[in-house]
Amino acid sequence: MLRRGLITLALALAATAIAPRARAVTCENVTHDDNRYTVCEVDASAEHLGLYLTDDTGRPFGHFTFLQQALEEQDKTLVFAMNAGMYHSDRSPVGHYVQDGTEEMRVISSAGPGNFGLLPNGVFCISDKGARVYETRDFLAQKPACRDATQSGPMLVIDGQLHPRFLPDSTSRYVRNGVGTSKDGKRAVFVISQNTVTFYDFALFFRDALKLPDALFLDGNISRLYAPSLGRNDLGRRMGPIVAVTEPLR
Repeated sequence: MLRRGLITLALALAATAIAPRARAVTCENVTHDDNRYTVCEVDASAEHLGLYLTDDTGRPFGHFTFLQQALEEQDKTLVFAMNAGMYHSDRSPVGHYVQDGTEEMRVISSAGPGNFGLLPNGVFCISDKGARVYETRDFLAQKPACRDATQSGPMLVIDGQLHPRFLPDSTSRYVRNGVGTSKDGKRAVFVISQNTVTFYDFALFFRDALKLPDALFLDGNISRLYAPSLGRNDLGRRMGPIVAVTEPLR
């Protein structure tokens, strides 16, 4: 009986060791209107979702691998990650950026060149209770408390409406990535296209397929995804801000 009990215990411990950890993060490949997308949904009220830019020496991570190495030194692991907004040549954020409660770049509310300045743009705000995408003027008016925040542009969907400058017959097509959130802040859905898409089609996907009232464009030249469940650890030019879900090593 003792031997049988020890064998049963050993099997139970082995099963526990190899069992996948429960995470409120799911990634899948989907098709909508002949366009292919990878969609990663995060329960922002349950997972540790945050922004990352530089290591302890002030050097930008640039790649998911370097972020993963830094996290391992803190006994953490990377579950999901994506590039999180536009940046200058030194990889500093173009717009508003907050990390762990410290503001590193102010809000930019004026129009300007490029996609970032195609108003309305917006802010992706993360707190300990959830995450929300805000149109920039609304963000300034409401002043939500953000533990982490990144500003990018243009907005894709604003309170259920597409950005007014998007055209159904546009010929500007790129691989694009963005984030949309639910009104209650629990759903944060990150999307990267697998083929080149227009702003109009990308925004329609967030609104009509994902049913999200607010969504923000993150980038179209540097679009990267880390999703080990799909075997993805995208390489390429160095990134600026990174949004990621992390958890303790066990």
